[in-house]
Amino acid sequence: MSHVPMTPRRRVELALAGGHADKVPFTLYECMARQCAAERQMRNRGMCILDRSSPVFRVHTPNVRVTRTHTTDAGREMVRTVYQTPVGSVWTLQEPAGFTSWTHQRMFTGPEDYKTLLFLIRDRQYEPTYDRFLRAQAAFGPDAIFRANIGLEPLQALVSGDFMAMETFCLEWMDRRDEVLRLYEALVQDRRKVYPIVADSPAGHANYGGNVVAAVIGRENFARYYVPHYNEAAEALHRRGKRIGCHFDGDCRLLAQDIAATDLDYVEAFTPAPNSDMTLAQARHAWPDKVLWINFPSSLHLADDGRVADAAEDLIDQACGPDGLIIGITEDMPEDRWRDSCLAIMDGIDRHARRHPDRYA
Repeated sequence: MSHVPMTPRRRVELALAGGHADKVPFTLYECMARQCAAERQMRNRGMCILDRSSPVFRVHTPNVRVTRTHTTDAGREMVRTVYQTPVGSVWTLQEPAGFTSWTHQRMFTGPEDYKTLLFLIRDRQYEPTYDRFLRAQAAFGPDAIFRANIGLEPLQALVSGDFMAMETFCLEWMDRRDEVLRLYEALVQDRRKVYPIVADSPAGHANYGGNVVAAVIGRENFARYYVPHYNEAAEALHRRGKRIGCHFDGDCRLLAQDIAATDLDYVEAFTPAPNSDMTLAQARHAWPDKVLWINFPSSLHLADDGRVADAAEDLIDQACGPDGLIIGITEDMPEDRWRDSCLAIMDGIDRHARRHPDRYA
């Protein structure tokens, strides 16, 4: 291995290829990297910003009128979005909350909305925005790696997207499955418009969906309605030398065997025990050929700095060393702990590299 100093982006790229650099990469979402002295210190030490804010495509719905209204309710900002189609209208109500949002109302309110949702899906048109992506990446420089996003899996878009609440999906799945599957089939065709655009994009890797709740979906439905689409997208991206992964941030034990059988290159946001039903050692055993881009267990941010650093070291050992391992943060951190906790994670990463120079040679 060359001893030329590595940039943060290059460390991540090497890990995504299944290898390693001079130490395990540490990544933070762009929305979490608040500019301050600690953030500058982390970047100086090699933290890589994972930027997902510059998409490689945009969507148009030429036959749908979309209007947004911003209001304030008891000091809380609310955004009401109305989608007017030739066959009916639906609306959502969302509350911005930091780097995410709370959804108070999704589009589906009853069976009469199926025809409107079907029209919405079929009306979508996509076009590349490669120039915007390249400009953003060049402006940031080697301290960041930019990721493309395909969107949610066709069935997952109905489970956790803007269409239905999860409980509503479960009820509709039992009562009106034919209608749900009609939307699913339309979303399958919709996603197929996106695969070649992402594959031809300047992004080196892309996420496809995630937030799958194993207890809701189950193994049979996961194998039938998720795995084929991961593989179809992977085939398109692999032809162009791109890598693809999924945001599996929940309990994965039930689906571990099926995830292993996919053509996904990496498992992103995997959160080891004590915050899930699998340790990192179990994940490495289940997915020996996949890169593990983990979320540092959220509960450990509450521990003292020494324990956090020790946990980071232990995670690298559980993963059988640095090959194909990236430690990231993909969930909220306590406001009063994030700076110290992130620095302590980096302490543990650096200490492991110093203690085991033979494993990084």
